Amino acid sequence: MPPRIDSHQHFWRYNPRDYPWMDDSRAPLRVDIMPPAMQPLLAQAKIDGTVAVQARQNLKETEFLLALAAEYDFIRGVVGWVDLSAADIEAQLERFASHPRLVGIRHIVHDEADDRFMLGGGFLRGLARLQAYGLRYDLLVFPRHLPVALDVVKRFPEQRFVLDHIAKPFIKDGIIQPWERDIRALAACDNVCCKVSGMVTEAAWGAWTQADFTPYLDVVFDCFGSERLMFGSDWPVCELAGSYSEVLNIVERYITALSADEQAAVMGGNASDFYQLP
Repeated sequence: MPPRIDSHQHFWRYNPRDYPWMDDSRAPLRVDIMPPAMQPLLAQAKIDGTVAVQARQNLKETEFLLALAAEYDFIRGVVGWVDLSAADIEAQLERFASHPRLVGIRHIVHDEADDRFMLGGGFLRGLARLQAYGLRYDLLVFPRHLPVALDVVKRFPEQRFVLDHIAKPFIKDGIIQPWERDIRALAACDNVCCKVSGMVTEAAWGAWTQADFTPYLDVVFDCFGSERLMFGSDWPVCELAGSYSEVLNIVERYITALSADEQAAVMGGNASDFYQLP
């Protein structure tokens, strides 16, 4: 059986300058989050390894996460940050790409003022360099950005992409369109996978039920299939709305109808293959 992998979690040493997305509603996150706090959660959940994903937009973030991965074996991969729009993007990639635990790059696109940020010439030039280094790209977008994401992935059919947090649909309000239409269009591109992650924080905090997620899970499992979906906790952000075990249970309950091989793929095999984890 493949290892059980949490494809999406975070670490940080908090300071207000680097984490502006931690607004007052996310105040509980304004503390240091380091690997020893996660280890007992993984042991209890029988998760073998994780992918640590960037949460701030500077090169020190990539250095920080790679240093943690060198110290803690359970961090199987790092999705870091480089300035894809920079003139020296090649030098930035050369600086990090030889590290065996760097598996991907992400930019916090949904916080950019321009909804068409990814279509900027500089960003596209940087994105075009990732394939040469064997790096994946994590798409962090809101539903309104999905048409732009579709445009981007069609421009780079050989680049592997993964959509974070099923694009954060409006679960609390039960709104499914046009998210469903746009998700299906994106899933038609076979170079795109999707993380079943980040859902609890889009639901009613402290008042959600399993049924709230079912319509959205039905869509992503139908259009991506079990071979292109991967579990992610979004820990510790998820703890604003649900514990690690609760987030895990949402996915594990849903996939009980799948075969053992399909369940194993969603719970780790797909993440291992997509990110080429050691």
